[in-house]
This record gives sequence, C-alpha cells and structure tokens, in this order.
Amino acid sequence: MTNFKDRLAKLQQNHQALINQKNEKEELGNGIFDRYKNPVITAAHIPLDWRYDFEEKSNPFLMERIGVNATFNAGAIKFEQKYILVLRVEGSDRKSFFAVAESENGIDNFKFWASPIVFDSYDHADTNVYDMRLTHHADGYIYGLFCTEKKDPNALAGDQTAAVAQCGIIRTKDLKKWERLPDLKTPSPQQRNVVLHPEFVDGQYAFYTRPQDSFIEAGKGGGIGFGLSKTMENAEVAVEHILYGKEYHTVYEAKNGQGPTPIKTKKGWLHLAHGVRNTAAGLRYVLYMFITDLHDLTKVIHKPGGYFIAPEGVERIGDVSNVVFTNGWIADDNGDVFIYYASSDTRMHVATSTISQLLDYCLNTPEDGLSSANSVKAINNLITKNKQTIELEKSQTLDVQILSSGD
Repeated sequence: MTNFKDRLAKLQQNHQALINQKNEKEELGNGIFDRYKNPVITAAHIPLDWRYDFEEKSNPFLMERIGVNATFNAGAIKFEQKYILVLRVEGSDRKSFFAVAESENGIDNFKFWASPIVFDSYDHADTNVYDMRLTHHADGYIYGLFCTEKKDPNALAGDQTAAVAQCGIIRTKDLKKWERLPDLKTPSPQQRNVVLHPEFVDGQYAFYTRPQDSFIEAGKGGGIGFGLSKTMENAEVAVEHILYGKEYHTVYEAKNGQGPTPIKTKKGWLHLAHGVRNTAAGLRYVLYMFITDLHDLTKVIHKPGGYFIAPEGVERIGDVSNVVFTNGWIADDNGDVFIYYASSDTRMHVATSTISQLLDYCLNTPEDGLSSANSVKAINNLITKNKQTIELEKSQTLDVQILSSGD
C-alpha cells in the first residue's frame, strides 16, 4: 500500500507543477488572434482540498472523495488588476456550480479562490446552474447572469431528461458576497445565454436574450434577442426583438446566442457569439463576431462571414465533442483582448487579440453571401485584387530601377 504522506506529497507536487506551468502562443496564427498551447484551466486545476479528505484515519487510501468532471464556460472580468474567471465546475455527479479563479497575466497560473461561490437558491427552484456571464454595469454592481435549470413539471411520466431553463441573476461588488435577485421574466418558455448590456439604454437595463421553444431545440424561436427592463430587482423583458436570427446553411443555422458582454469601441459594439449547426456527427458549436451600432443596439452594421473560432485538434475531444463556447472576454485599457473559450464542455482556453485586430476583422472580412456562387465570387475578387497589388509593386520596383540606372 502507498504511504499516505508520500502519496499526499506527490499529489501536491503535481498540482503545483500544473498550476505553475507557463503558457506559450502557438506559432504564426491567423493574424486575427493568437491561440495558446495549453488550456488555462482543467478539472485537474481544482484545489486538492475540494476533492480529497486529508485525514489519514478517515481516508487511509487517500482516495478522491468528491470528483470533478470538467471546468468550462467561464465568465470573465478584470477586477483589482487580476484576470478573473467565474467557471462552471461540473462534478462527477453532473451538478454544476460556480468557482472563481484568478491570474496575474490572464494566460497562465490561474489559481482558485478558497471555496466555491455560494448564493441563495431562489424559491429553491435550481437543480443545476451554469454558464455565468459577468457584466460590470454603470449602476455600480457586477451582475452575474446564468442558466438556472430544473425538471420540466409537464414532462411525461418516466421522462427524466425534459428540463426548463431560465435566466438567474446575482450581483456583487466584491465577487465574494453575492445577492440573489428574482429570475428574469420574458415571453419565452425557455431562456438561456442571457447577457446584460453594461450601460443604461433609455434609462433602462438592456438584455441580450436567446428565446427558444424547448430546452434543446430553438424551434420557432432562437436568435439573439434584445429587450429592456425598468429594474433589476424584478427584471422583466416584455418584448424581445431578434437582432441576429438563424440563417439556413450558415454556422448559426440551428441556433445562436450572445457570448460575453459586448465591448464598446469607436466603430460600434463588438459582439462575440456562438453559432450551432447540425451535422451527421451531431451539433457543431463555433464562435462568430458582429458589430452593432453605437446608438441603436438592435442594428447590426457589420457581419463578417463564417466562424471566428472553431475547435481544432484536441479541442474537438471531450464530453460534448466538436464544440467551442464562450461567455467571457476581457478588454484591457491598452486595447488587448483576452478571449476565454471552452472546448467540448471539458476545459478552458485563452486566445489573445486587440481591439484594432478585431475591428479590422469585422470591418473587412466579406459577409456570408449565403450561396456557393457568392463564396467563389468573394475569393475571385480577392485573387484579382492581389494580382493588381503584385503588378503595381512590380511596376514601382521597375520605376525605381530605371531612376537608379539614370544616376
């Protein structure tokens, strides 16, 4: 039998080595963002004292008493000069909860706070909670909007999978003490992926919603909605305007939803969203971007075609394969942007970019032409432009050579 103290020391040594592992950018990249080689947080990053009983008498084999399956779908915020992630931690019992991890640089050395987040279960209605979006609002509070799920009371006898999802709301000023508010009310029977806009709109709170008919399928609903509420204490969106709907044969043909809180720029509000399409292997989740007008938040003014980030390599493997999902990013004052995304409902990654790069991408990437012919047309336009650029450079080089020979 392994010596208890030796095993504990080895566990602690391995855990520290994992947390302290340096992250590195992948080579070259696509010019839009930089991926990093290692996930920023995995289930193995969870503190040992959350999982193991350290008393030898009650745990002589030093077994893991409480298992953690995954760490993913993290909200993100810069707080007291730290890069903060509020992660969805899923136990081996399938129940999810929220936990805070912080980093000095945003790309590695993430360390969890002492214990998971605790808040009231509103009307004791939560069976499961997950996927928190964080918004530092103009009213001074940091709001956490998340999915609160419970069994569908109208499910057929024996059906243990039918669920109802709505938007739960908590708020804080220090990320430690959280106040639970009543769930958001909307006209939709199911509500997921709700995000709070950081500023007041016409003196009201503005929400990005994702109405859908059932727990999994968007049905006649779907798309990124927008609506206003007079209060957060009893938040209610009476009318949802769909600002970005589903579209046939696109990366968001099955459903789509807002990712993190949009970022304000001089050119408009930068949005990062997830799009879902169906394949023979199941649903495929990717990320895409768009820009809305600075003053009319329901007006999409730029829509770069295709996906922004899709799962690559080992990112495609996990509990729910072929998926990337985001509900957190951080824009620093210097223009750097840290994009936190989960892969296959298993682990967290980071990609870095800048406001300038993301605006360039959104403003200058061709829109989806919605047909193969238009896709080929866009490529041929680029080929022609590059030919003209090459010919111009040759001509300018020749002119310089002629002038030089004249000297």
